[in-house]
Amino acid sequence: MADPRGFLKVRERELAPKRPVALRLKDWREVVDPADPTIVARQASRCMDCGVAFCHQGCPLGNLIPEWNDLVYRDRWREAIDRLHETNNFPEFTGRACPAPCESACVLGINQPAVTIKQTENSIIDEAFERGWVVPQPPARLTGKTVAVVGSGPAGLAAAQQLTRAGHTVAVYERDEQPGGLLRYGIPEFKLEKHLVTRRIEQLKAEGTRFRCGIEIGRDMSWSELRRRFDAVVVTTGATVPRELPLPGRELSGVHYAMEYLTAQNRALEEAGQLGEAGQPGEAGQPGEAGQLGRVSPGLDAAGKHVVVIGGGDTGADCVGTAHRQGARSVTSLAIGRKPSPTRTDAQPWPVHPTLFEVSSSHEEGGERSYLASTVEFVGDDSGAVRALRVAETGFTERGREPIPGTERLIDADLVLIAMGFTGPEGIEDPAVPLGRGPRGAFERTGDYATEVPGVFVAGDAGRGQSLIVWAIAEGRAAAASVDAYLTGETVLPSPVTAHDRAFA
Repeated sequence: MADPRGFLKVRERELAPKRPVALRLKDWREVVDPADPTIVARQASRCMDCGVAFCHQGCPLGNLIPEWNDLVYRDRWREAIDRLHETNNFPEFTGRACPAPCESACVLGINQPAVTIKQTENSIIDEAFERGWVVPQPPARLTGKTVAVVGSGPAGLAAAQQLTRAGHTVAVYERDEQPGGLLRYGIPEFKLEKHLVTRRIEQLKAEGTRFRCGIEIGRDMSWSELRRRFDAVVVTTGATVPRELPLPGRELSGVHYAMEYLTAQNRALEEAGQLGEAGQPGEAGQPGEAGQLGRVSPGLDAAGKHVVVIGGGDTGADCVGTAHRQGARSVTSLAIGRKPSPTRTDAQPWPVHPTLFEVSSSHEEGGERSYLASTVEFVGDDSGAVRALRVAETGFTERGREPIPGTERLIDADLVLIAMGFTGPEGIEDPAVPLGRGPRGAFERTGDYATEVPGVFVAGDAGRGQSLIVWAIAEGRAAAASVDAYLTGETVLPSPVTAHDRAFA
């Protein structure tokens, strides 16, 4: 245990400072500055090393949280990163983009602010890279078995790394020009700088994982051919089909899916070559001029426009922060439901991960948030471009949520971004891989991530529906163990979760 009285001596959470809003709107660098190691150690001392560590249950990866909290407190950072890597291939991704269900499950959170688990995790991995402790781990011998991983998001990368280290020859197929999936093209630079993704890809390459980018399975290569070439196939294509909003005026120009918008900005920064090895672009003049560092096409540029984001989740918040940096005239977020409570309700008791009203870094930067807002119509001008949204107050009936007649109002909108989540993975039109669909639109698989097609496995959002990055990594690791057992008859790879046990946690 770190400090037996730590949670009594230090009763408040201390978090790393965020860069000032006026400064961070000038560039695309990460919002949060690195945490002071002294603060990290002090916060780690608050961990009570509970007899039943509920933080383990809250984390799909089963991270050894009390252990590395103790090691950080004792300034044993090298041992801390070894503990962290035992359960998590990519702590720098979860430390930045995970909503931290582990903290919701922290026992200290019953009557005090929870331990800053996510910050400690992030500090451990950043310290490890800085000190050169993260090195390639190629296998000692090869099994002679081959595996194709389709998709290079967090689930695909985790599966590929585990299988490569087990001695299999792994090729990752990615239809985009660079590997990383939504890590590279979906999450904004100000939340996850892309040099962090690149350095992990380089580690995987050094270990022996092969990447085949610019190849879309089903178009550039058939699924039948892929199955012939490899002993096993792991489908980790994600849940990328966006939820539609089929209302009058949907065809107007200026109405886009959120991921189309976010991907365009990330590509623009990449193509402009503005992001250096440290992920730090050059200086800019005024707030909003960050957009000058990587301009998107005019149709997806928020500069000078009234921007409306439909959807109040993380993707919507990412759109808000991106629009601010592009220089939007105004930004409005619409959520169809009620404003969440700032604290736990009786319906969301500890240790479940609650839905709370939170102010993200993007919302700190400005804009308006509107709840109980039901979009009724996209209103256009004579040129066929959107100019406003007709919005009504949400009512609740036996049929569900419906707009209340007579409460309509207009909101100025030159750019509308639909951030209402995803309905599942894109379909596979090939009789060689006849994957069925489950209740969430995802591909059906068994408890060991296998499908009805021998040798074909599914992991991540493709098999569980839209979920969290920590679940993607956990499923990638677990699927790798199943593939290894399928190929060799046994496995020593860890399997943190099963599809049946915790499919919808």
